[in-house]
Amino acid sequence: MKLTISKNELNDAIQQVAKAASSRPAIPILGGIKIDVNHQYVTLTASDTDISIQSFITVEQEDTIIAQVEKPGSVVLPAKFFVEIVKKLPSDQVIIDVGPNFQTIIRSGSTEIQMVGLDPEEFPVLPSVEQNEVLQIPGDLIKSMIRQTILAASTSEQTPILTGVLWNLQEGQLKFTATDRHRLASRTTKVDVDGAIQFSNVVISAKTLGELSRLIPDQNTLVDIVVADNQVLFKVDNILFYTRILDGTYPDTSKIIPQVFETELVLDTKNVMDAIDRAYLMSREEKTNIVRLATLEDGMIEISSSSTELGRVTEQLDAKSMTGEPLRIAFNSKYMLDVLKVIDSEQLFIGFTGAMRPIIIKPMDHDYSMYVILPYRTTN
Repeated sequence: MKLTISKNELNDAIQQVAKAASSRPAIPILGGIKIDVNHQYVTLTASDTDISIQSFITVEQEDTIIAQVEKPGSVVLPAKFFVEIVKKLPSDQVIIDVGPNFQTIIRSGSTEIQMVGLDPEEFPVLPSVEQNEVLQIPGDLIKSMIRQTILAASTSEQTPILTGVLWNLQEGQLKFTATDRHRLASRTTKVDVDGAIQFSNVVISAKTLGELSRLIPDQNTLVDIVVADNQVLFKVDNILFYTRILDGTYPDTSKIIPQVFETELVLDTKNVMDAIDRAYLMSREEKTNIVRLATLEDGMIEISSSSTELGRVTEQLDAKSMTGEPLRIAFNSKYMLDVLKVIDSEQLFIGFTGAMRPIIIKPMDHDYSMYVILPYRTTN
């Protein structure tokens, strides 16, 4: 195999696929990036078997020659070194020349690097996904749905299913749900689909969704999504992103969400976020993250936290509205801040059903996202 290729195009494609290369591979080939070259495309692929990413570089784009292919072929190069070296090459053009036993020479300007390549035949075969039913969603919408839900996914591998985000699509409504049993985030959206496309209990790792989100450009790109038996394929521009669906059944979370509240507050999102952030500084020192919220008689709320070594923070805020029973409640301030940071609405609703019952948080300007935090039992 031998080709000359634009360094920028090669570097962009490597950065995209390298996220799927295993940093501690069980077998060396999984720590590599596979390069396939023919006269139409240069294809780069990386896979750690849980996720696989493939990026296509078209040899000629709008009358501009991106790559010149002297000899088609394939090789697998170690991702970690390949990523770093291409970024630092001195010239705009890169020559990759693969000789016998996959010994590879990379030339750029006056630099020549010899690398030990691996046999591409040993590289894992990409999952086979039937692309009959394609769900198409704007990239900025997918990114926002991921951002507003992955915060509640578990980071503990003891319950692998909870490290993922549950996707359900029924009657044109797509819903994401995540929970770690202490908090819950859900986000829904209407999607324009053929009525035949629906699925349930599709659970995708939150970490994987974070990687996907970083691959989706900020400009309004459409993302094609294909859900198969145990794989989901995302197509973004010239990138294919495959991920495994997590095994197991996601728990039914509908029963923990109260519909009737004893106390209801409407608060200014930024004011309450800033107040809790200040209280968090004190509670963090205590290593508990506990912040207390109490309603006062004059339509105010009090937010407070304390540290045995440092002292106490107390702050009073105007509620935009307050109805129901007086309330004192303690909660994990970090969990609350995680939620407040992803709420795009200027005002938010908080509903309480009692001191030890779930706290419900919703934006005031729409009804398609909702958050639940379980309160703490405290001695005072």
